[in-house]
This record gives sequence, structure tokens and C-alpha cells, in this order.
Amino acid sequence: MSNPAEKIIVPLDVPSEEEAVVWIDRLPQVNFWKVGLELFVSSGPSILRTLKARQKKIFLDLKLHDIPNTMAGACRAAGGYRVDLLTVHATAGKDALRAAQTAANEGAIAANQSPPNLIAITVLTSLTARSLAFDLKIPLELSEYALQMALLAQDSGLAGAVCSPQEVKQLRSICGDRFLLVCPGVRPAWAEAGDQRRSMTPAQAIQAGADYLVIGRPITTAPDPAAAFDRICTEITTG
Repeated sequence: MSNPAEKIIVPLDVPSEEEAVVWIDRLPQVNFWKVGLELFVSSGPSILRTLKARQKKIFLDLKLHDIPNTMAGACRAAGGYRVDLLTVHATAGKDALRAAQTAANEGAIAANQSPPNLIAITVLTSLTARSLAFDLKIPLELSEYALQMALLAQDSGLAGAVCSPQEVKQLRSICGDRFLLVCPGVRPAWAEAGDQRRSMTPAQAIQAGADYLVIGRPITTAPDPAAAFDRICTEITTG
């Protein structure tokens, strides 16, 4: 197995760049950081430049969801940010996904940068089968719906999808080895589940076929975050 530390993405779920930098400096062994809506709205592209100045990989998790023209404009701008992964919602539809991918490539070329890998959100891990059926009125099993969203993303030319670890094995077998699968909702056995409803341990998620694991609170709320990160890496290696 490749270095397990390269498979773990740690969220910078803080409200300011100053607090983010504290975490980046506190956990130098973390190479891949997630910047979500709260931090990006607060700091803008500045936090992305800060991460790249430290040679870190970036998962820009904005979950973009809009009409094709608006999606394209946002992804064209993001294409110049040197981020490694960028999320969009699969439910925006094929036209919007294709427009987003084309625009991200255009933005990267204009900025003389490598384009980001666009990753589609399939089903948020906070959703349950009941909420899918009763709240959203979607008449599909949760796993089937996640698969359909992943296939839509793949058919639209996107690099991969975000999915619960519960869906990884099926998506890997159908979408193939080259389709990136990024999994939140990953919790070590010794950590609390929090608001994640479809969880799995890091070792189980990797064995099921995940490429990257998004792991936040088990690390950032631990008494010793660096030790927690190292413990998770060891558990992934030993299974």
C-alpha cells in the first residue's frame, strides 16, 4: 500500500485563515487539507495560496450546484487556484457538470496551472434512507441513487465522486479503478460518529476501494491530534 498519510484529507473546519494556519502548522505531517464553505467564504483564495506556499494538496469542497452557466463561471475561476479536488453536486445535471468540467480546464489553462479533478457529490452522508424517501421524495434505495449519481458524473467526464464508504465497494466495481472515490463519514472505531449516519472505519473504507478519506473530528478534537492522525495511518496499514 502507498503511504496511508497521503490518503487522509483533514478538513480545515474553522472560521478564519488565522485559525487554519494554526492547524496547518500544528499538523505538518498532514499533506492534504480540505477547505469548505465556511473557511472559503471567510478567507477567499488567500487560504489556498497559504496552503500551496506550504506545498500542501487542496480539496476545495464548495459543493457547487447551480445552472450550467453559473457553474461554469465558478469552476473557471476555481480552475486557476491550483486546487487538486473540487466538488460539485451531481444533481445539478449533465449539462451543468459538463460545463463545469470544460470551464475548470479553461481556467487552469489560462492560469498555466494543472486543472483540478472535479468530484461529484452523490448523496450527503448526513442523509439516511428515510430522509431520501420521505423528505426528498426520491423513490430509490440510497445505494442505487448514489450509484446513479456517480454514473452521471462519470458520463459527464468528471474524475470521481464523493460517496459514503457504504457505497464504495459497489461504485468501485461498476465505475472502475480510474474513477476517484472520496469518502467522508469515516470514523475510527474509537471515535464518536457525530452527525455521520453511514460510517465505516478508515481501514474498512480503504479495503472497500476508497481513494481518499475525509477525517476531521477524530483528529482535530483528540487530546493529541498528531497522535490520532498517526494512529489512523497505522490502522489503515495494518487493517
